[in-house]
Amino acid sequence: MSASSLSEKMSPTEIRATTGLAGVYGLRMFGLFIILPVFAFYAEELPGGNNYMLVGIALGAYGLTQAILQIPFGWLSDRIGRKPVIYLGLVLFAIGSFIAATADDIYWVILGRVVQGAGAISAAIMALAADLTREEHRTKAMATIGMTIGTVFVLSLVVAPTLNQLIGVPGIFAMTGVLAILAMLVVKKFIPDPQISRFHSDTEASTAKFGSVIRNTQLLRLDYGIFALHATLMALWLVVPMTLRDTGLPVDSHWKIYLPVLFCSMILIIPAIIYAEKKAKMKSVFTAAVALLLLGQIALAVTTHSLWGTAIALLIFFTAFNLLEASLPSLISKIAPVGAKGTAIGVYSSTQFFGAFVGAAVGGYLFESYGSYALYTFCGILLLIWVVLAMTMKAPGAVRSKMYHVREMTVEESKTLSRELAVLSGVDEALVLAEERVAYLKVDMKGFDEEGVNKLLGEET
Repeated sequence: MSASSLSEKMSPTEIRATTGLAGVYGLRMFGLFIILPVFAFYAEELPGGNNYMLVGIALGAYGLTQAILQIPFGWLSDRIGRKPVIYLGLVLFAIGSFIAATADDIYWVILGRVVQGAGAISAAIMALAADLTREEHRTKAMATIGMTIGTVFVLSLVVAPTLNQLIGVPGIFAMTGVLAILAMLVVKKFIPDPQISRFHSDTEASTAKFGSVIRNTQLLRLDYGIFALHATLMALWLVVPMTLRDTGLPVDSHWKIYLPVLFCSMILIIPAIIYAEKKAKMKSVFTAAVALLLLGQIALAVTTHSLWGTAIALLIFFTAFNLLEASLPSLISKIAPVGAKGTAIGVYSSTQFFGAFVGAAVGGYLFESYGSYALYTFCGILLLIWVVLAMTMKAPGAVRSKMYHVREMTVEESKTLSRELAVLSGVDEALVLAEERVAYLKVDMKGFDEEGVNKLLGEET
């Protein structure tokens, strides 16, 4: 089958799989995010909840088990199947939610959050999406699932204060448990079963590739970046809701700040993303966003007594945050070797969740022991280090990743085809994997000889 003969549109099955998996992923992330704006208030009423270190651990505990188990669960899905692992993860998430819903002290909430995080299904969902989509549509599927995270994050911050007023935090936990059960029905009834399930280098982590990924200093800079980004975010959720309340804004009205701030921040990043991609200014825009994030964090520290000051500081912070959330995965794809993209993404995602745990736990300890300015200083140091790393990183090439289906062939034939593809105009890297029947290319779209690729792959049919 030549690349040119492949359909340009996703099939109904691919659309169904993508939307279903995005929904399952979104429901689970909604359950993790939704307590962020309101949990600190709920904890005040719990035995042990007056200790902010414990509150921080409760907020971020899911990140620790998620970071530890995400890649192993992906490997397990290669052995026993994608859906069984997803069912297992959703069951764990539901159990953790119900434990937290019925908790009568902060320690049981921590246990519930630990069990929630143990339902680490992200890698299995991405692998199933790869099984159910053709190579030329996989990027669309992954982007759709990825965008779900941002959408759910915004939604959770906006609706959490209202849900807290209606059903309280225990009710929110119970609701997320029910949503996890409903997600299992979606997996069973709506998402197709894959005809063939195989390893995908673009979405899954490979033990053989860990060494090259860990030794890549440019990837490590990005891993540190996502660690610092989510550590800062989680630490701030210990103080920002309190700041808004202390300025006189009722808890159930906090959405009046979150909604316009998040909406405006999403609008503001669009020109920056377009400029970075079209003008090949990714490094400049990225570095500016990290500096802006630091500025927003400093502004939050110095405007604690002003509602409008806090709102403006949040707008600065979330504009930078959303821009970085959109930019970091793109940079991972540009920098990672074509055959190690899935491994690079796996390490990156695990680091992200570990950052959420560390930020919440350390932030809680500092807030409990030394006050809010110690927490802000901790975040500032993390971000200042990131500014330096961003300024000294190599500018990423203006490249994109592309995938093509190839016929069944021997390993030697795949190596020959890799070399032939690599010398075509605009091709920066090329790797054909016979066992996956896929050609992975990293290309410069301005000079890319796609016709030459189609011709080579057509001749191989």
